Amino acid sequence: MFRSARSGGRLGFVRTLNYLAFAPLAARAPMYARLLWALLRDDRIPSSQKAVVGLAAGYLVLPFDLIPEVVPVVGRLDDVAVIVLALDIFLENVSPELLDEKLAELEIDRAELERDLRQVRRYVPRPLRRAFLRLPDAIEGVASLMRDAGVDRRLRAFLESAGDSVRAERARRVGGPDDPPLPARPMTS
Repeated sequence: MFRSARSGGRLGFVRTLNYLAFAPLAARAPMYARLLWALLRDDRIPSSQKAVVGLAAGYLVLPFDLIPEVVPVVGRLDDVAVIVLALDIFLENVSPELLDEKLAELEIDRAELERDLRQVRRYVPRPLRRAFLRLPDAIEGVASLMRDAGVDRRLRAFLESAGDSVRAERARRVGGPDDPPLPARPMTS
């Protein structure tokens, strides 16, 4: 990530202390990853909620920070905090019944999950968390506008035609029905 040269020194030490707050959660990360995977695969959760996790994952692959570090408080949120916040918001919007079902399937203690979520929430500024809580509704609103305007159908048709041309090109390169067969490879043991 591109970071400012001023982020070292004392501020680097403060950032390290912030990461230490998440250290106890690191041991439980595989367990929570299984929970997340089970919830993302569940058809009862709207795509707009799942998109929050996708946006956070997309943030990780960006070669720069969207929020410069010079912005007070918010600029100091790093990749870990963004991911943790997105997961918290995602879980906040899952129905309690569905969450209990998945927790039971995976044998995860609900009290431990709630304790970990409370710990994470202490490090996220309330205004930022409130703004993020509105994100699934905003995504659903944009998706609804796109459906109403027919953008989704046009995009799907474009992607299908692009896929058809890619498959045709691959078939042409590999050899179509009129091309001579490729020579057989000698078998090795």
